[in-house]
Amino acid sequence: MSKICVIIGKKVMVGNNVSHSNIKTKRKFYPNLQEKKFYIPETDEWVILKVSAKGIKHINKNGVLNSLQKAYDKGIIY
Repeated sequence: MSKICVIIGKKVMVGNNVSHSNIKTKRKFYPNLQEKKFYIPETDEWVILKVSAKGIKHINKNGVLNSLQKAYDKGIIY
């Protein structure tokens, strides 16, 4: 599975581990993804989404259907 938030599109970032002697090695920063089940009252169905913690806050503020529609309009989901 890809490590991308379905709502806001947050994904893995690449950076460096920096040691005390300033040697740099590559590492990855993973988003805080959760598989969460949401109820859509307009269509009377449940959906399971892989969302980040920030995506859950976005859904709580704007609603599931509106958040999915915005993600579709931005091209995050197809």
